[in-house]
Amino acid sequence: MKAIELLSSLSFKKENHKQPELQVANAPWWWSADYLGKSLVGIGLAIVVVFAVLLRMGYIEFDGEVWVPEELNALLWVLYIFGSINMAVFVWRIYLVITYCPVPVPPKRELPKVTVVVPAYNEGRQVMATLESVVASDYPRNKLQIIAVDDGSKDDTWQWMKAAAAKLKGRVKLVRQPANTGKRRALYEGFRRATGDVFVTIDSDSLVERQTLKQLVAPFARDSRCGAVAGNVRVLNRKEGLIPRMLEVTFNYGFDFMRASQSRFNAVFCTPGALSAYRRDLVMTVMNDWLGQTFMGEPAGIGEDRAMTNMILKQGFHVLFQRHAVVYTNVPTTYKGLSRMYLRWARSNVRETIAMAKFAFRRFRPTSALGARIELVRSILSMSLGEVAKVIAFSILISNLDIVAPGFVIACSISAIVPAAFFLLRHKDSDFLWAFTYAPYSAVALSWISLYAIFTVRRSAWLTRDLPAHLAAPIPVPVQVMEQTSMEKSA
Repeated sequence: MKAIELLSSLSFKKENHKQPELQVANAPWWWSADYLGKSLVGIGLAIVVVFAVLLRMGYIEFDGEVWVPEELNALLWVLYIFGSINMAVFVWRIYLVITYCPVPVPPKRELPKVTVVVPAYNEGRQVMATLESVVASDYPRNKLQIIAVDDGSKDDTWQWMKAAAAKLKGRVKLVRQPANTGKRRALYEGFRRATGDVFVTIDSDSLVERQTLKQLVAPFARDSRCGAVAGNVRVLNRKEGLIPRMLEVTFNYGFDFMRASQSRFNAVFCTPGALSAYRRDLVMTVMNDWLGQTFMGEPAGIGEDRAMTNMILKQGFHVLFQRHAVVYTNVPTTYKGLSRMYLRWARSNVRETIAMAKFAFRRFRPTSALGARIELVRSILSMSLGEVAKVIAFSILISNLDIVAPGFVIACSISAIVPAAFFLLRHKDSDFLWAFTYAPYSAVALSWISLYAIFTVRRSAWLTRDLPAHLAAPIPVPVQVMEQTSMEKSA
């Protein structure tokens, strides 16, 4: 695990490298760490392709046979069944993505009144940048209310929020919780004070583009059945290491492909905390149940975004995805941070899949729900047959490492082709190569998370917002920042 964490934290910023040869002034473009990294990935991929071709043509052979434990022979059918179902769903999803089209932005007079709620906990200076990006949005000022909620931060978040409010000349309403009570409660406090017809939630470590808010709320003006909208999440700190680089490609697949396909049957399963919009009346109907939600008798401290999405769907309304409503958010840069984030998401996925199964197979809305049911069944199979298939595959791999290992590498490369190709088509960027590093990294270092989440699903720890002891006390905002905001206020 130490080796994995070391690999994860490698930075591609030239100034962060310790090797003196990478600090040479006026170095040629091909000497950059990013270019060298992509070159190595490309060379490795070429080797894998050549190896696979030679193996297929019979120029390379392996002695010995693959040994499969006798008790797993009958379970091998699980691999075939699960693989066949996934392939069929994948083909269907390609059709949905090809035919997906975001809702166009309506005239300004048709835009709804919006309240943006930004919950923050131990966010520090980043919260100021987030609020500035919201204020800079190309959205009618008389239709935009902004509320920032400090959820009892232990660092200097509150000071930065006050500095932002002063600099932005009253555009931001501040709320401070006396103690940390969780993101769900912080959002609730914002919703209670909101006056908009649509509630927009934005994470305090995220930045929105100028047109994002208009793009995000467009479906509400065009579809009377629209109850919630998911934004398109991109990585803000993608130059800070290998993990953010890989997640940029992964997020692109998860939103522009997966959520776009779900949007075609009007049932995006999760509106992300980084950027989402909800109809006010639907939120107010379920707000108390949402705040007091429990799982196995314990308060639900995680998965507030997926839970709200489920409650909107259960009321019979559509949940859509808007491709052009872009938000950039910070992601973990270490293996520990990444695995904790994924574990929280996985536990929430298990909980809310169970919750959705309780209403999805009834007639819960007047429009077609077939697509939502197919997606739900696929999700249930992934949590059951998928985990069994994963255990079988790793058992065979470990038992036949010398024979199966080359096939494992080839399989990882094949699995990365779709997200890599999709990223290349969407962005015309060589960053698509990082998909080929994420596939083996995920298989080796992250595949345990979904299975572990099933056995620990009752836990609700947030896991990713703890502070080191030396940062536990509030830190004052730098004097120059306070002076700047005071000067702007007096001007």
